[in-house]
This record gives sequence, C-alpha cells and structure tokens, in this order.
Amino acid sequence: MRRPARLILVIAGLLLALASVPARAGPFSDWTAVVIAGDWQGSGGGPTEAFDNARRDVARALGRVGFEPQNLRQFSTRPEQDAATRPEPSDIENIYGAMAELTGKATGGCLFYVTSHGTPKGAIVGKGMLAPSVLAAMLDRTCGRRPTIVVISACFSGVFVPQLAAANRMVLTAARPDRTSFGCGESDRYPFFDECFLQAMPKSPDFSALGASVRDCVRRREIAEKVSPPSEPQVYVGAELRPILPLYGFP
Repeated sequence: MRRPARLILVIAGLLLALASVPARAGPFSDWTAVVIAGDWQGSGGGPTEAFDNARRDVARALGRVGFEPQNLRQFSTRPEQDAATRPEPSDIENIYGAMAELTGKATGGCLFYVTSHGTPKGAIVGKGMLAPSVLAAMLDRTCGRRPTIVVISACFSGVFVPQLAAANRMVLTAARPDRTSFGCGESDRYPFFDECFLQAMPKSPDFSALGASVRDCVRRREIAEKVSPPSEPQVYVGAELRPILPLYGFP
C-alpha cells in the first residue's frame, strides 16, 4: 500500500475513534437547580411581572451555562400564566419535595435561586415565609455537603447569610440584613439585583466573579437612580468551595 493511501486510512481511523468518544459533560450537567418567583405583587400593592420575568430569564441563563432542563425546576405564584415554561406553584413544601426528588438523580451540586419580597424574618414564597432556618434545613437534607450556590433576591436578604454559611456553600444576597433592595415596583421589568445578575452572567467566568460583578452593578444602578440607602448585596463563599469554584466555569 502506498504511503498516501496508508496515511488516509490512519487519519480515517483516528477520526472514527474520536467520533466514538462521548462529549465531555459540562460542570453543571449533574447539578440540581430550582428558580423561584415568590410573589406577584409590586411594592405598591398592584401586580408586577418583575419576579416572574427574573425567574424565567435566570432559568434560561442557567441553561446557557450548562444546567440541564431535566434537572432544573421553576416555581411561580401564578403558574397558569406561563404556559411556555410551565412553572410549578410557589409553595415551600412543594419546593422542598422537588429538591428532594432532583437531588436524588442530579448529584453533582445544587443551585437555589429565589426572587421575591423580603422582611427581616425571611423571604416571601407564595403564601408562606421562607425563614433562614427553614432554608438551611432544606439544603442540609437535600444538598448535604455538595457544592451549593444560593442566591436570594429580596429586601433584607442578608439575614440569610449567618444561617446558610457553610464550607461548601456560596451565598449571594440582594441586600444586607438591615437594608431594602430596589426594583420591585409594578412597572419594573426586573428587580435591580436580578437585572444585574442577568447582565453580569454572560461576562463572568464563574460564580465567584459573578458575585463581585453583581455587587458593583447594583451599586452603580442605585447611584444612577438616586435611591438610598444603598442595598449593599452580600457575598459569602465557604472555605471548601472557594478554591474549587473556578473549576465550575461558564462556557
């Protein structure tokens, strides 16, 4: 056999071997994720789409960085109004059940994202109040020691940090414990924090960088809108998660 013909056969064999190797899964392909819109009323008492807009578009953004649709569930206080994404009802017990189910099959890590109104006692989720101690127990029982990202977009959401702080977790909140956040009115497309999250995600290499970018974006937005006092979003990263967080990079 002449050398060119032999070379062609070798190359063809290599290409066939490469084609048979399964594509490498992304870092979030085996992660559980829940994204929750906890309320439908704006700060003035009327209806708002801000929370559901954020819920829908955050879920879409997570899909773009590699979270698998079958491992991601969405929740809304008005699920019947979104036939496209088919969210489930925002109910704390329902959310816990979904987390328990998902973490039984998607075991790589966890992401919990809620956008809603908040009080110094916790975040509103449907007809209930999600207290920091309750969320901590939910995460302990479902996610355990897995790498876990928790994002809470609500007024006073910094109140969650002390209860959720753990070596395997990152906690990102829209405000410090004694401050409100902004952008929850009837005419707002997104809360300020959620909009910054969505803007920063495509430009960030990983969740660690994303947290810093979101904080800076919120600060600049609040200055531009002349709202005060500043919400001062909080970022906590546990000692075990910090060195490995860059390994969970965005494509």
